[in-house]
Amino acid sequence: IHLRKKSTKKSNTNDKENLPLSSNMEFVVHNSLAYPLKKLKQEGFRIVGLEQTTTSQNLYSYTFERNSVVVVGNEKMGLSQDLLDIVDDCVEIPVYGLPYSYNVSHAVAMILYEYCKQYPQG
Repeated sequence: IHLRKKSTKKSNTNDKENLPLSSNMEFVVHNSLAYPLKKLKQEGFRIVGLEQTTTSQNLYSYTFERNSVVVVGNEKMGLSQDLLDIVDDCVEIPVYGLPYSYNVSHAVAMILYEYCKQYPQG
């Protein structure tokens, strides 16, 4: 699932600028992430996977590009190999002690915080 802007016809008023996010955006459902990720990559987005791999970079020293897409896998299985083949970079959150990883909801909060910290003006 991802969000995209709804197609809108041009009008002479600026009312659309004041609409809530839900009025300007729509959810798009795909059976697989591979196709939309490849399309976003072609559009110039940097695809960043949150995964522990032998080449993962430390989240806290990683520099995001403004147009980044964050991909998070299943809590137990992580990202599949076909998705790892698509991502440009993998980042991981350093963990000290057991367990060796964070709950996926906490991990997503941390990676989104790091992105927003680098781009505080949006």
